[in-house]
Amino acid sequence: MIIKKLHEAGLRSEHAYCAALGSIGISFLSWAASTKLEKAADVDRADRWGIFVGEWAPTFFGLGLALAQYEKDGLLHRR
Repeated sequence: MIIKKLHEAGLRSEHAYCAALGSIGISFLSWAASTKLEKAADVDRADRWGIFVGEWAPTFFGLGLALAQYEKDGLLHRR
């Protein structure tokens, strides 16, 4: 089970949630930087950079939910 291995490696739901929020911020920053720094490139290219990084957020949120459920189940079984 992947979630079990990630949890044993020290990854917690809070880490995944922070990564998701960071991904949203990085998505905006990469879009803004691309529009400013790549004057010769078109806006579509800047949009693609923002979308590429922005697609990570749902993955991290899903991972956070799976880890939170695993953590919750682990606490229930310990009692």
